[in-house]
Amino acid sequence: MRRLATLAALALTLAAGRSDPLAGRVAGPSVECIDLQRINGPDIVDADTILYRESGKRIWVSGPVGKCPSLRPLDTLIVEVRGSQLCRNDLFRTVTPGLSIPSGVCRFRRFVPYDRPNP
Repeated sequence: MRRLATLAALALTLAAGRSDPLAGRVAGPSVECIDLQRINGPDIVDADTILYRESGKRIWVSGPVGKCPSLRPLDTLIVEVRGSQLCRNDLFRTVTPGLSIPSGVCRFRRFVPYDRPNP
C-alpha cells in the first residue's frame, strides 16, 4: 500500500511539471537505517513521501509512520539525529516558510532504495 502511495505521489509530481526522480529506477529491499554521511536531502514530495539522494547513484524513499499532515513540499525538515545514521522511528518536525513554530513530532518509516538497473 505504501508503494502505491509513493507512486501516486510521484505521479502528482509529474503532473505539476516536475520530472520523476525515480524514472528508470528499481526498488530494492527496505532497510532500517541510512548513512547520513552519504546522503543529500531531504526532498519532501508530499505528506507521505520524503526523498534522500545518495551521491547521484541511489535515491532513498521514506515517509512518516502513520499520518503527518504538517509534512508538505517546500517545508523545512528538522530531524532529531542520534549518531551517524538516520533510522526508522527517528523523529522529525517541519517548519513552514515564514513561520517559526515547528509542527508536531512525526517518525520515519523504513527506507527503500531505488537504483538504476545495470545495463
